[in-house]
Amino acid sequence: MPFIKIDVIEGRTKEEVDTLLDAIHATVLEAFKVPEGDRYQILSEHPKTHMRFEDTGLGFSRTDKVVFLHVTTRPRPRDQKEAFYRLVAEKLKAECGIDDTDVMVSILENGDEDWSFSHGRAQFLTGEL
Repeated sequence: MPFIKIDVIEGRTKEEVDTLLDAIHATVLEAFKVPEGDRYQILSEHPKTHMRFEDTGLGFSRTDKVVFLHVTTRPRPRDQKEAFYRLVAEKLKAECGIDDTDVMVSILENGDEDWSFSHGRAQFLTGEL
């Protein structure tokens, strides 16, 4: 945990997807200080005609390399969130050639009672995690 859903326009190779997922996980490790094995990611590819990401009036254009990250996590302090935004943009640019204008992130926080990892139990509440 955190759980990250990634939406992209279809057409990346397996190697490109692997690099993208690894770069995002490296960001989670660095920004949120979670254990290495704390990795929950789903990547969904969509036809170009099924995604629209404009600039919200910020004055730039996006390309077909656009990446949207939906991050669901326990509450995080502002500095960790800001580090995540910065680091994911840096790593995706350096490792995947994705411009920072093509990286959009939304973080949604929830509480310990909102997670069950298995066995029908809320492991954060039971003390298993």
